[in-house]
Amino acid sequence: MARGAVRRVARVAWKVFCYTLGILVVAALAVQLWFFAHVLWWRSFQPEQSAFMAARVAQLRAKDPKAKLAHRWVPYERVSSQLKRAVVAAEDAKFMDHEGFDWEAISKAIEKNEKKGRVVSGASTISQQLAKNLFLSGERSWIRKGQEAVITWMLESALSKRRILELYLNYAEVIAGGRLGVNAGALSAQQAAFLAAILPSPRRYAPGRITPYVAGRIETILARMPAAQIP
Repeated sequence: MARGAVRRVARVAWKVFCYTLGILVVAALAVQLWFFAHVLWWRSFQPEQSAFMAARVAQLRAKDPKAKLAHRWVPYERVSSQLKRAVVAAEDAKFMDHEGFDWEAISKAIEKNEKKGRVVSGASTISQQLAKNLFLSGERSWIRKGQEAVITWMLESALSKRRILELYLNYAEVIAGGRLGVNAGALSAQQAAFLAAILPSPRRYAPGRITPYVAGRIETILARMPAAQIP
């Protein structure tokens, strides 16, 4: 092939690469703007459903096409302060102090996981968990974690701590599902600690079932609740 022809092919290939890269960058920015627009909207309005809820409904409807999830929005001021303190004590003790990421907890989790040679500990804050629950799938990948970090920054930049906690409480599976059958504003410290203890995997525990592990978690959460700071 003549040298001129090689150069023409190279120029065409470079143009194709640049156009493709440009399209990908524009698409990525459009996705981020879509996320941020939703976050801004949720300053004043409630999400119709979270990504987690949508995935759960899809699972249920595979067996029953008419399946629905029970969900009732509870304003922040009507949620028991015991529940707020229990959740913060259990999930994110530094919630009021950080800007979305608990770097000390992340460092400790990385060190612990490296020692074990596998993932045995996480360090997700309430804001990170909310980002995942509202928008993302349950898959584990670096791309998803990166997107979670971006959305977490959006939440912390656009919303108050009070609003973040209000959204989290309303879309956490165990709480939104009315697990105890008790009004959200009438929970005792013990009931709130129980909900917070089973928060990571509520469907593993039948109503009223308290395993030794859960009992231990309840005692730990109850001990930490008085020091838990809430908005």
